[in-house]
Amino acid sequence: MGRMRVLLLDAAPGALLDRELERLLGHGLAVTLNLRRVTDPAGVRAAWAGRVAFADFDAFDESALVAETVRGGLGYHALKSRAGVPLRAAFLAAATGPAVANRLRVIGRAGAGTDHVDLAAAARRGVAVTHTPGSNANAVAEFALAQLLALTRSLAAHNEAAHDGRWSTPAAPAAELSELTLGIAGLGRIGSALAVRAAALGMAVQGFSRRPAPAEPVVRQVASLEGLLATSDAVSVHLPLTEQTRSMIGRAELALMRPGAILLNTARGGIVDEQALADALRDPAHPLAAAAVDTFAHEHAAFASPLSGVPGALLTPHIAGMTRRAMAEAALRCADHIAALLTGRPHGIPVVAP
Repeated sequence: MGRMRVLLLDAAPGALLDRELERLLGHGLAVTLNLRRVTDPAGVRAAWAGRVAFADFDAFDESALVAETVRGGLGYHALKSRAGVPLRAAFLAAATGPAVANRLRVIGRAGAGTDHVDLAAAARRGVAVTHTPGSNANAVAEFALAQLLALTRSLAAHNEAAHDGRWSTPAAPAAELSELTLGIAGLGRIGSALAVRAAALGMAVQGFSRRPAPAEPVVRQVASLEGLLATSDAVSVHLPLTEQTRSMIGRAELALMRPGAILLNTARGGIVDEQALADALRDPAHPLAAAAVDTFAHEHAAFASPLSGVPGALLTPHIAGMTRRAMAEAALRCADHIAALLTGRPHGIPVVAP
């Protein structure tokens, strides 16, 4: 039997790509690298020719993804994604169907979320879905604090004024973080990491969790999301995107927030109703004062949001977890998970159920 075939839908950036490829090859896997998002495709081809096969297609185009998967009738035993390429029922049918000699068995995500995969369809077709929970917890927690500091001190507005040659001073003094109560929606690895950091800066921290969470001594537990929103000066969202959390924060929930409150979302775009958030920020009578959003319902080439151009909205392109340490941890751990599942060693490997 030949080597197990793995398709990297989106490469790790920079020097991390070399480490990722070496890790996969070290597991005895046959790797095909999609060059579409590689910064120096010619250089990568030259460096890895003979050891790695290459493709070049838009992984976010389902028809192109299916075409690559069934090309030559070979198929792939595993796919790895970093950016959350959508893997839906039609693709899963093609990747596990009779047209391919090597049916898909594993999907690996170098990151924490798996909402990009149709988990029910994957389960029906015997495809295991693995990810790397906690690999970016510290990075995202730091980023959420950066968002909060930027908004409480109006850094973007003062920066813009200075670049325009204007000497801008605050109309009123800003609150220090130690004067504020931070509410954390979701007390998993990221939410807990944020709680520890916020408490170290003197903030009062409270949290809401949909399921029992480890008791974090710096967090006061709140019984409901509504209670969290109504009693926090800033709320940071750290929930997975599921059918239960989709549009969990909409017009009614935003209206509960304290006057002058701030909302931070580094989780998933679909959790917060972006149109409702944009309308709230445009309304001078609304209690919400500002929001920082790093994740959107539509991202990458399909990016569009009603928050674009809205005053008080600090927008970033899903970069909270993009630190050197976090990305290396996710890429290498994902490679190990894929290899373990392909070779029948599932013990200790996180596999996500529908």
